[in-house]
Amino acid sequence: MASYLVTGTAGFIGFHLAKKLLTDGHRVAGLDNLNDYYPVVLKQARHTQLKAIPGFTAIEADLADLQALEAAADAHKPDVVCHLAAQAGVRYSLTNPHAYEKSNLLGFINILEVCRHRKIPRLVYASSSSVYGGNKVLPFSEDQPVDHPISLYAATKKSNELMAHVYTHLFGLQTIGLRFFTVYGPWGRPDMAMWLFAEAMNQGRPIQLFNHGKMRRDFTYIDDIVAGVAASMQVDGLERYEVMNLGNHRSEDLMHVIALLERELGVTAKKELLPMQPGDVEATYAAIDRAQSKLGYDPKTPIDAGVPKFIAWYKGNADLVGRIRAAQKQ
Repeated sequence: MASYLVTGTAGFIGFHLAKKLLTDGHRVAGLDNLNDYYPVVLKQARHTQLKAIPGFTAIEADLADLQALEAAADAHKPDVVCHLAAQAGVRYSLTNPHAYEKSNLLGFINILEVCRHRKIPRLVYASSSSVYGGNKVLPFSEDQPVDHPISLYAATKKSNELMAHVYTHLFGLQTIGLRFFTVYGPWGRPDMAMWLFAEAMNQGRPIQLFNHGKMRRDFTYIDDIVAGVAASMQVDGLERYEVMNLGNHRSEDLMHVIALLERELGVTAKKELLPMQPGDVEATYAAIDRAQSKLGYDPKTPIDAGVPKFIAWYKGNADLVGRIRAAQKQ
């Protein structure tokens, strides 16, 4: 049985990861500031689920609070830190840049300092497919240059990879960066496409399709992502510094995803076709050879199976969805 410190456990991926680790018999200290980037009611509901599982300790603290992070590490003495908390979102970074400075830059260096001074054996952290920026060669490979981010969010994630490299080089800290590709599934984020589309279609509102709907995304089901993250925390034989893609290794046409949502919801989507948004990209597609060979990563959920699972959760949690909807209107 291992002890893990996971940041962002009230968030989408952190919640699912903590649940898997706890189910496997490990101890998890889950740190989150429960900020209001999207309705807190969803974050609270996730943490309520985790608190019911033996071995979980909830810590409400901010990444910018170095003393709180140090206290959490001292109290729980983690074997591995998995850092998933961050200010997310490409479009939000256009209007709220300082939220990214505080959480994604200051917060990350605080995490690095805590791991360095407490000699924590391994730090696993979330990067993003957004670091590939305007790259046109598909699939995106970790060997491609990522020196031209096109959003502040992407720039902070690339910065995290560089900062981790420095701490590995100077202090020997093992750092494993994971570039996530469009994660979706039950308990997902209400600011992401899958939820936004389902909500709009369910309410009879038009869905906004940027680049006139000519978009492709490597949609990756949450269970597959969590399996990859857990492996990166536990497997032996990794280099001191690693960066790996975690995706589904398929680029799905957005119109196909909408057709699946229409089928599962029993409605026809009203479509509002719009130009490309600043900071957005037309297509993402992950090369996953590195994660396959080093982590045994093997995504098993095609989009045709994943969308029905998400909509089944969405329909089965109408009360929670309704409370989130009400909070968004306030």
